Amino acid sequence: MRISLLLTGKTDVSWVKEGLELYASRLKHYAPFSVTELPSPRNAASLSRDELCVREGKQILDSLKPSDYLILLDERGSQMTSPEFAAFLQKKMSAGRDLVFAIGGPYGFSAEVYKRAEDGCMMSLSKMTFTHQMVRTIFAEQLYRAFTIIKGEHYHHE
Repeated sequence: MRISLLLTGKTDVSWVKEGLELYASRLKHYAPFSVTELPSPRNAASLSRDELCVREGKQILDSLKPSDYLILLDERGSQMTSPEFAAFLQKKMSAGRDLVFAIGGPYGFSAEVYKRAEDGCMMSLSKMTFTHQMVRTIFAEQLYRAFTIIKGEHYHHE
């Protein structure tokens, strides 16, 4: 079972990139983990929001295997505490399927990507809105935190 973080567009904010790399390196001690950055569509600045989402969505769907369990990071998704996320992660990992967490572009996902998400599985990291760049590091840290909770390590404090 592998865990992947699928990103739309390049990580171009240096502190976001450094934070993502830090937690990605830590996560490899717990499970096979990879980060995939999909390139921004050509002429992205000249596309409408809908067309941009459709093109980004096609890239996301093309990168998935039929057996992947897709989980969207989306502001309309369900919210969990860190221990709840750890329990969710442990349950999904026990099913033996590869987990793919996707972070869309600044306008979210296309309708086709929402349809592909397993059981409509969407997660929100907060009621607040973060840039799609910032979410990369925030989510990677939460994934790392979840693994330390699962393993009973002293990282998360309650």
